[in-house]
Amino acid sequence: MNESPEISRRPRILVLSFSTIIRDPRVLRQIQLFKESADVVSCGYGVAPEGVVKHIEIPEAHKSWRRSYKHVALLLALRAHHRLYFGSERVRFVRDHVPEQSVDIVIANDALGVPLALALQPRLGVHADLHEYAPRQGEDNRRWKLLIGPLMDWACRQHVTKADSVSTVAKGIAEEYSSVYGIPEPTVVPNAAVYDRRFAPTPVESPLRLIHTGAAGRGRKIEVMIDAVAQANSLKAGTATLDVVLVPGEQRYIDELAVQAAVVPDGAVRMVPPVSFDQIVPMLHGYDIGIFLCPPSTFNLRHALPNKLFEFVQARLAVLIGPSPEMELVVRRHNLGWVAEDFDAASTARLLVGLTSEEVVAMKRASHDAAEELGAERVSEPWTDAVQNLLRTSR
Repeated sequence: MNESPEISRRPRILVLSFSTIIRDPRVLRQIQLFKESADVVSCGYGVAPEGVVKHIEIPEAHKSWRRSYKHVALLLALRAHHRLYFGSERVRFVRDHVPEQSVDIVIANDALGVPLALALQPRLGVHADLHEYAPRQGEDNRRWKLLIGPLMDWACRQHVTKADSVSTVAKGIAEEYSSVYGIPEPTVVPNAAVYDRRFAPTPVESPLRLIHTGAAGRGRKIEVMIDAVAQANSLKAGTATLDVVLVPGEQRYIDELAVQAAVVPDGAVRMVPPVSFDQIVPMLHGYDIGIFLCPPSTFNLRHALPNKLFEFVQARLAVLIGPSPEMELVVRRHNLGWVAEDFDAASTARLLVGLTSEEVVAMKRASHDAAEELGAERVSEPWTDAVQNLLRTSR
């Protein structure tokens, strides 16, 4: 028996993500945002996150689209996207465990979550949260472009366009979704860290203490930041130190970076082990400047607005970036730090050598002043608005 769409009880919201939810900060933010006002059900890989009334754990064995890679490749080559998607074990598992019209709202994470969300027929609608520009996620890989790119295009063109509302992580990405797929421009919810009122700026030291955190991907050119600090110290001894904290990834690349760091004179660059997600901001708090030179080698990297930028702010650090347009808007608007002329080591080294302790103090203070405005609670308001708009349809 179908229930009336009128909601006189706590709404039931399904947060759907084909990710390991306890390691997905953006999805965890959605759960924390709605758990006080709704019964939140989570669905994804891994164990149940905190704050949900129920968790539907997709078996790890269902991560692949088919057991046979050749079968997957054939379906992708034939553009049999509907058959590939809805015939997959992961999608069939969720449909078996989430009856149609059993929830009021589905928050579907990433483009590939949206076709399933719509098929579940939530009583009030679907909000699609797109973490990147999906059709170009792997554009630097020829096989991905030929096979996976069209699948992402299918998901966006045939399904995301039917979602009741859409959000994404940066303005340039929102504009591209609107331009290519005719989606009314999605709202922007950056990957912000939770506002942390415990911290105040620490005194600035000499040499300046820089830190970079993040994924160990070759496309991020982490070696350039190491070289920038080495060059700065060569130009002016004792300018800066750099600690590099990398999430486990491509081990060969991490090993190469470790070798490069080890030969920088005076131990100025160190590879530091990663910490748990909830310890990132406390760890950062002991530094002066958060650095990220993000070369625009792909569409998504060009429009990167990463969580590390907001973590730097919550740790009350000054920020040093390359001329990445999305990050530059935030840095210049709040006067949080400096934008290098280019993404190369030389221009960054020159900038570092020219910094004074008074300038760094001022930028750290600006981060402190902007921390609440740039906290997750404030920047997540478009999600709240989207859910409230769907709930109004029940009145």
